[in-house]
Amino acid sequence: MEDKKLAANLQKLVDEIKKLSLMEVADLVKALEDEFGVSAAAPVAMAAAPAAAAAPVEEKTDFDVILKDGGSNKIAAIKAIRTLKPELGLGEAKKFVESAPQTVLEAAAKDKAEEAKKTLEAAGCVVELK
Repeated sequence: MEDKKLAANLQKLVDEIKKLSLMEVADLVKALEDEFGVSAAAPVAMAAAPAAAAAPVEEKTDFDVILKDGGSNKIAAIKAIRTLKPELGLGEAKKFVESAPQTVLEAAAKDKAEEAKKTLEAAGCVVELK
């Protein structure tokens, strides 16, 4: 810390926190935020930045494709849904589009999910990947 002296009980806390792993410190911060209804977003971001560089974040590989809205061209939306879900008949695809939001694909690979999103957006649909 700085040249400033801490009270003995505070120094003891600081010494104990130094012994924790990064994950334990993150859990501690979350618990303190929950307990006191505050946010430590800025200090956590600064403290976590060096660790983030050392340990890369695992990239998400599976995505759900969610049809949020069928858009104004329902016929194009129905055709796009039938392309992605060929097991649906015309009436089922129509109901699917009209009852949005609906999950079009679950746990799809990233490239397949992005391709499905492009297909639906080309038909005027509003789509979300989760």
